[in-house]
Amino acid sequence: MDHHAFTHPALFYRTAGEYCDCLLPFVSDGLDADHPVLVAVPEPNMTLLQDGLGPAAAHVTMVDMTEAGRNPGRILGELLSGFLERHPDRPVRMIGEPVWPSRSELEYPACVQHEALINHAFTGRDVTLVCPYDVARLESRAVTDARATHPVLWQAGSAAQASSTFAPDAAWAHYNQPLSSHDAAVRYTARQFADLSGARAFAASYGQWFGLASETIADLQLIINELATSSLMQAGACRLALWQNDGHLVCEARDSTHLDDPLAGRRPYDRDTSRGRGLYVVNAVADLVRTHTTTEATTIQAYLRIKGAA
Repeated sequence: MDHHAFTHPALFYRTAGEYCDCLLPFVSDGLDADHPVLVAVPEPNMTLLQDGLGPAAAHVTMVDMTEAGRNPGRILGELLSGFLERHPDRPVRMIGEPVWPSRSELEYPACVQHEALINHAFTGRDVTLVCPYDVARLESRAVTDARATHPVLWQAGSAAQASSTFAPDAAWAHYNQPLSSHDAAVRYTARQFADLSGARAFAASYGQWFGLASETIADLQLIINELATSSLMQAGACRLALWQNDGHLVCEARDSTHLDDPLAGRRPYDRDTSRGRGLYVVNAVADLVRTHTTTEATTIQAYLRIKGAA
């Protein structure tokens, strides 16, 4: 038996019964083997598993994915890797459900890219990470993408099977699409590190002009500082833009570099690159991060939900 194999199955389920029938034994078997178990799923699925496990649920780390994973870019570096860091050199079982029916059209591409990158993140670790998909309620593209990002497929009443369309790098590239700006965006260009204070002041002025809460302004300043710093470490200039869209404040950074490390910002902070550490902070603060990179330029957009917005 390979004790250093990473297994990443997708579970296709249609009912609460199928969900529990497949996942409760997975969790119970892990507990019986004294393996640490993480369950990160949205409600009502978290309650389903808690109720099904009974007293054993006290020995499982339970996390509401709608909070911990509202930004898909945070799931890998902070939630999953963080759990593994607390249990070094031990087999680990995890359930992670990053895609649910109410995920927005804007969030969905980031979810697929997250699922694709998982396949490169845990090589050499004895980890099994099951990702459930509600095929009765999700769009058909979610099933297609799950088959591309998971090498193994589970379904209730059937034996596990290999995915014939497993191609995680192609799935990641498919959603590496240009990101739209906004006609009403206000702009600032940082050309050297001395301009970072001006970038932070630019963010504060924008937030105050629109009457944003002080904590939102502080988050925006942190994001704009980290994005600009990361760009300036690689490029000669960082073009920043701010606008509001659909209840979110959007902070965009564009530069003339190629982000050739898709896992940047998704590793544990102290194990990432210098640019990755800045992106890790952005992922930790933002409600969503979208990236588009080519050989000639990179655009990163970080979204902050405006409190009180519908």
